[in-house]
Amino acid sequence: MDILKQPLITEKISAMNERGVYGFIVEKTAKKPEIKKAVEKTFGVKVVSIKTMRYAAKQKTRYTNNKVVSGFTNSFKKAIVQVADGEVIDFYGEI
Repeated sequence: MDILKQPLITEKISAMNERGVYGFIVEKTAKKPEIKKAVEKTFGVKVVSIKTMRYAAKQKTRYTNNKVVSGFTNSFKKAIVQVADGEVIDFYGEI
């Protein structure tokens, strides 16, 4: 099971990157120590703190020409990770 699903690339998180704070979408069942180990192993940095948030699925309705389609968005868990001073995670290194 891969704990880190994808990095968060938003305007707000990108502004926080300068202070050493990064965001990830993680597995829903992942705990803070597991997230810390995964980030340290994957990126080779020292993690200082982690904040996690769970987002519930929301109901969405779409009106089409033939009928009304109802469904739900995906639920997910987000982790905000702060690394030690002077350490950087480079998401765009391969580009």
